[in-house]
Amino acid sequence: QLQASGGGLAQDGDSLGLSCVASGRTFNNYGMGWFRQAPGKEREFVAGIRKGGGTTYYSDSVKGRFTISRDNDKRTVFLQMNRLKPEDTAVYYCAAGNPILSNLRSARAYPYWGQGTQVTVSS
Repeated sequence: QLQASGGGLAQDGDSLGLSCVASGRTFNNYGMGWFRQAPGKEREFVAGIRKGGGTTYYSDSVKGRFTISRDNDKRTVFLQMNRLKPEDTAVYYCAAGNPILSNLRSARAYPYWGQGTQVTVSS
């Protein structure tokens, strides 16, 4: 089970941090991803991190502004979002899975999902 938190309201240029805590003892066996879904749009990949934490991946739209990290001892994955923009407004979801590299950005490659947390950025 994944529990995401940390969303909220922000203004253009602000920062927000998201957290996702996993229950169970198998967290360390999974890669983690953050996805987001804006109204009327498909769910899209934001960032991913391999189970060891040494390799991260980002969508072009957030690269250089967002940072994904994980603390395996706390079974938590984080998404630090800096220089937020109105187009970052969406429901953000954390997900767990072990996709192959070519499927890393596909939501279908992640079998486990958190409930989502709303991020709203005003201009």
